Amino acid sequence: MSTPELSVVIPVCNEAENVAPLAGEIARALAGRDFEILFVDDGSTDGTAEAVRATRDGGIPQIRLLRHSFRSGQSAAVCSGVRHASAAWVATLDGDGQNDPADIPALLERRGDALLVMGNRVGRRRDTWLRRWQSRVANGVRSSLLGDGTPDTGCGIKLMHRETFLELPRFDHMHRFLPALFQRAGAKVVSVPVNHRPRERGVSKYGMLDRLWVGIVDIFGVMWLKRRFKAGLRVSIE
Repeated sequence: MSTPELSVVIPVCNEAENVAPLAGEIARALAGRDFEILFVDDGSTDGTAEAVRATRDGGIPQIRLLRHSFRSGQSAAVCSGVRHASAAWVATLDGDGQNDPADIPALLERRGDALLVMGNRVGRRRDTWLRRWQSRVANGVRSSLLGDGTPDTGCGIKLMHRETFLELPRFDHMHRFLPALFQRAGAKVVSVPVNHRPRERGVSKYGMLDRLWVGIVDIFGVMWLKRRFKAGLRVSIE
């Protein structure tokens, strides 16, 4: 089989209702391109896996299903998806339907020489006031301590160079720090305005501890990693 142009990785946990609508939107957004969709089922206890299979068999053969034997978290699901992706470039989307697949072509167009293209949720955020406040605080803390120059590190829609991602240090919650980690590896990172939508089906799996306080220790860990690595090293072979 030919290697696809793009792999789309979607971590899902108990998102059975969102699988088919999201897959259909991705297929329409990428019509005319060679792509694959990898749903990574992170220990779901509902019918998520069955929904993925039914959607694949119902007319979207580009779908692949990966299943974790137990719930491991979003970063682990992203890592599994990227590791098993076939394409050199990987787009990620949250499984709740709030990221708009129609934004993927814009990320591809803005790629240039960047190895990570981050979505930046501009305009009105389709979240509760509490989640918006949590996001502003978390982004402010990360930006001030890491200096990654990225306005919205928590945005789930992004485009990344697969090989570079696989060279990054892996840890829980690493998906929140991808701009700083890519920059640590000497890669250029750009941000692109994207749409943000309200959740129409299912319930959020994250709360205050997931979005802010748990990440404080991780921020200092990433700061430690940055201080102990010289980016931009190139090796010549003769």
